[in-house]
Amino acid sequence: MDLESTLDELYALRPHEFTAVRNQRAAEARRAGDRELAERIRALRRPTVSAWAGNMLARREPDKVRPLISLGEGLREAHRNLDGEQLRELGRQQHLLVGALAREARQLAAEEGQSVGEAAFHEIEATLHAVLADPEAARQWAAGHLDRPLNAPVGFTGLEAGAGATVRPARPARREPEPPPKSPPEPPPEPEEDAGARRRREKLDRARQDAEEAERQAREREQAHKEASAALERSQAALDGISERVAALAQELEVARERQRQTEREHRDAREEAARTSRAARDARRRADKAATVVERSGAGA
Repeated sequence: MDLESTLDELYALRPHEFTAVRNQRAAEARRAGDRELAERIRALRRPTVSAWAGNMLARREPDKVRPLISLGEGLREAHRNLDGEQLRELGRQQHLLVGALAREARQLAAEEGQSVGEAAFHEIEATLHAVLADPEAARQWAAGHLDRPLNAPVGFTGLEAGAGATVRPARPARREPEPPPKSPPEPPPEPEEDAGARRRREKLDRARQDAEEAERQAREREQAHKEASAALERSQAALDGISERVAALAQELEVARERQRQTEREHRDAREEAARTSRAARDARRRADKAATVVERSGAGA
């Protein structure tokens, strides 16, 4: 037993299962003579519903973790460069991706029989915003061992689309002075895209594609859940109908068995009566034959 594998096991459990298994693992470590490990396990805190749902999302949907982390890198770079246009575009992508992933976490929790209320849902969103803002928060979330929701660091602007963050607007390109009227002005040359701008644009394109793909997958999962729920309701109705039929048949069977028992008793009585009358008939026949013999002998003697 080691701490990392124990963390993986405990934080994959549903919150109400956590404490009992944690205490059991701590006791096992203590019996094995590792008191330090036992104390560290014992100190682990039960996760909140929102932290547990966020852990599940990170563990079960690793392909959806990477787009969020990539988007966070783009947001932080745009924030450092005070690139207002890029921040606004990434903020829009962030809004789509965070919403889709939070709904995905809620759906995963529902599949495990755990409901996620509005407060817990907003805490999941807060954790995802923190992942966008802070590389350390992203590392903690990706490990899947959170016991509390995360919060974005104070002062990181541009995380909420339309949040009103003050961003330095891009300065317009300088205009060349117009030539004398005698000759028409030449259009300024198109500025070449530098390597940094190209990388930012490519990262933005990837983040946009990842967000759109995450939104598409979230819609597909939600539709699949609706269809599965409808199928569950239909099967439950069918099961209820069959159960009622089984109960009715069981009652009919019990009545038939009682009739069978009654008929068996009547048959037994009839058989005994038949045997009794058969014996009586044989006895009567013997007496009749005997009497006839006596009469016959008496007639012969006369």
